[in-house]
Order: sequence, then C-alpha cells, then structure tokens
Amino acid sequence: MGARLARSGAGGSVDGVGVANAFEAEGLRPRTWSNGPGDTYGWHRHDYEKVLVCLAGGIVFHVGHEAGTEDVALGPGDRLELDPGTDHAATVGPTGVTCIEAPRPREP
Repeated sequence: MGARLARSGAGGSVDGVGVANAFEAEGLRPRTWSNGPGDTYGWHRHDYEKVLVCLAGGIVFHVGHEAGTEDVALGPGDRLELDPGTDHAATVGPTGVTCIEAPRPREP
C-alpha cells in the first residue's frame, strides 16, 4: 500500500477538460471538486485505487500508517495515485484547491 506522485511543474492552473479527457482515455470516470483555504479531510481509506490531479491551488495529502506519516504536497498538474487501503488525510492550501479524481476499476 502506498502513494505515487508525478510532478508536472505546470504552475498556475491546468486545463481540466484536457485532464478529464486523459483520464477517460485511461478508462477512468473523473469528477471535479473544490475546497476553500484550510479545509481538511480526516483520516480514511478506500477499497479502490484513487487517481487524482490538482488543477488549481494546492493540497497536502497526509499518507500514513502506524510506522509514520508522509506529507505529499500537490500543486497544479501534479498527479497522485493512492493504492487501495492506503490511510490518508488532507489539508487544503491557503488559496483553496480544485482537483479532478477517479477510482481506477479493479482488474477482473
């Protein structure tokens, strides 16, 4: 279980339509969401692989387990993939955040 980060260095904001099209080309069904500055998500996990791209603003994902926690900061264009069962929480940055995400379907 864990997380994989791909940095884009895009800065500013990212074309959400282009990212949505790329997700769909991977067989994913994306949805977009936003939160205001400083909003938080408590610790939780999913039974699916979560694929997420930051479109604007910033967010820090706290990825952890009993042995420790890693903070993963995302900015525009950065992509995070969380394995099923990975404990995580999140804190939205000072300018808020807009992300697009999708669950990756399980292989049959």
